[in-house]
Amino acid sequence: MGLNEKRKSELNWLQKARKSWGNTGTKRPPFAIEPKKGQRSVWDFPRPPIIERMSKPIVVKYEGKKITDSHNSLAVLETASPPTYYIPECDIDMSAFVRIPVKTSMCEWKGKAIYWALKTKPDRPVAWSYTKPFPEFTALENHIAFYPQHLECYIDGERAVAQDSEFYAGWITPDLVGPFKGEMGTGHW
Repeated sequence: MGLNEKRKSELNWLQKARKSWGNTGTKRPPFAIEPKKGQRSVWDFPRPPIIERMSKPIVVKYEGKKITDSHNSLAVLETASPPTYYIPECDIDMSAFVRIPVKTSMCEWKGKAIYWALKTKPDRPVAWSYTKPFPEFTALENHIAFYPQHLECYIDGERAVAQDSEFYAGWITPDLVGPFKGEMGTGHW
């Protein structure tokens, strides 16, 4: 396949992937949990996703050792998913991490992701980033997102619960209601 054919194939994939989602945050589906005062429904988050700036402290630890501490993170909000938090590299102890050279994935909204592991466990991804995100998400450059499944992740001192998935990495906090993408039986909404 030539370069132009490969590019056309990628663009076709992107267009199909972007159009395949039925829920876009404009109307909450009947199965969504009704939020109480002070809560937000992930079904009200938009698709395509948006970036929300965070001033609350975001802390990530591994075995009790702090590896991030930031008041300048970005939250990506996307229909059906709890937020994922992207922390500026300057607020991360990068000496604790190693890039996983062969693992990548593609997001139809953000672009090609690369993955990071702890130096002590170099084969298990615990974080990812976008070195060259698509134009709508250039704010994510030089930011890294962490899996709460593998690390201790805190927002404003409260530990986040991991989204029920090995791929998705949203941070569930008491101010959110679902159901959340990735839970048993959720399928592709």
